[in-house]
This record gives sequence, C-alpha cells and structure tokens, in this order.
Amino acid sequence: MDDQTCISFGKWCFKGRFMTLLVLILAMLIVAPLAEELIHIRMLMDIFWSAVFIGVIYAVSHKKRHILIAVLLVLPMLGSIWSSYFVKLSALGVVGGLCGAAFFIFAIIQILIFIYSQKKVTRDLIVGAAIVYLLMALAWSFIFAAVEGLHPGSFSLPEIQGISTSRSFLYYSFVTLTTLGYGDITPVTSLARSLSTLEAVIGQLYLVVQVAWLVGVHVSQSMLKRSE
Repeated sequence: MDDQTCISFGKWCFKGRFMTLLVLILAMLIVAPLAEELIHIRMLMDIFWSAVFIGVIYAVSHKKRHILIAVLLVLPMLGSIWSSYFVKLSALGVVGGLCGAAFFIFAIIQILIFIYSQKKVTRDLIVGAAIVYLLMALAWSFIFAAVEGLHPGSFSLPEIQGISTSRSFLYYSFVTLTTLGYGDITPVTSLARSLSTLEAVIGQLYLVVQVAWLVGVHVSQSMLKRSE
C-alpha cells in the first residue's frame, strides 16, 4: 500500500469519527439500560462509558498532542470507574469526575474548532454539532457528581434501587440541559443551583447560536453556488 493510499484511507476513517461517537453515546443512553434490565449485568454501563471515552479520543485524534492530552485526562476517570468494584474511595471519585469533565470539555473545544473552520454544511458537520450538545450533558454530569462528592447533600436524589449516583446525574444533566425539569432530582445548595442554571443557559444559547451559524453557512454556500 503506497503513501497516497494510506493518507486517503486515514482521511476516510477520520471522516466518520463523529458518526461513530454518536452511535456509541446513543447506545450508552438507550441500549445499555435496556440490556441491564434483561441480563442484570451491573458493569455493562461502565463498559459503554469506556467505549464512549475511546470514541471521544478517536474523534479528537487528528493531532498526536490531542491524543496525549485526552488520554491523560481520561485515565483517572477510568481508574475511578473500574476501581469502584474493588474499593470505595470518595476522593478518587471526585478526582475522576473532575478529570472526566475536563476530558469532555477538551473534546468539545476541539470539535467546535473543527466545526467553525468549515465553509460548507456537510453531514459530518451536522453530526459534529449534535455531538457537542451531547458531550455538554456528559461533561455536566461529571461536574455534578464531583460537587456531590465534595459536598454530600448538594442534590436531593431519589432512593431508587439499582440506580447508581453517576447514572442519576447523567439523567439529571440531560433533563437540565434540555430544560425539561421533571423535579425528581433537585439542587439543594447555592453552588448546585448556580451550576444547574448555568448548564440550562449554556444549552439553550448553544442551540440558538449553532442553528443560526449553520443556517448562515448554508445560505452563503447556496449564494456562492448560484453566483457560479
């Protein structure tokens, strides 16, 4: 295989990175809970989390230093997830949660840089914009978990058998980001309320700005084609 073929193959693989990550996230949100209900394997959700982490690294792996930064951030998070089956350390959970949040924020920044550098609206661009929205929810779930770990009782959590705290915050983050506000999980402290408000505002602003930008790029693209 010559160098030109290798470069073309690499570009083809990298082009589908956002779709791969989207499938992994949706599988974690939908398939993992359904499978757990049927086969009752508690670690299945953590396996999907690990797959999502790998998918995110793949999505931002265009440069070697991005891979290095992403791996350094994700290792403490993976350590806190899998070590919980052997030992319960609240400090490790907090460090892992903060690193997990930083990991997703880093990925969001890199994907946004890619999105706003594009001149045409493509499928990859639209999927990337959707991925950013989902990664926001994932990042905030780790932030909320870290806050609860540092100050237990920051959130009023329902006592539901078989539902882990991390999964509760994942659910709460999506509910807050989309401003559904079911009210079954509520922030208690001032910090928890402020962070919840900030997530809701950022989520709505992102949708407004992103849709406006995509429409603007599409209009410019259409006008350019007509002028040609």
